[in-house]
Amino acid sequence: MRTTQSLSITLPLEMAKMVKDKVASGEYATESEVIRDGLRSLAARDAAIEKWLREDVVPIAQQIKSDPGSALSPQDAWKRLQAHMDSPRKGTRLP
Repeated sequence: MRTTQSLSITLPLEMAKMVKDKVASGEYATESEVIRDGLRSLAARDAAIEKWLREDVVPIAQQIKSDPGSALSPQDAWKRLQAHMDSPRKGTRLP
């Protein structure tokens, strides 16, 4: 049984150049490898977003729905966000 399928795609010129440059640099052997790697990255990003929604966003939304008083005020939320953005530890989770 065949495990691949041939597709014909059309890319904007700058994306097509990027694919060709990746092959020309030796980073990838074929244009198909570049596209496969890009699709794997897209799938990983989608999975990470799905996990964040399931594990972080939904539980907090459910908590706020069951206990509206547990939500931060817009002012407190803004203060925490501003403190996080000013922190040298950018990229870490908010407390």
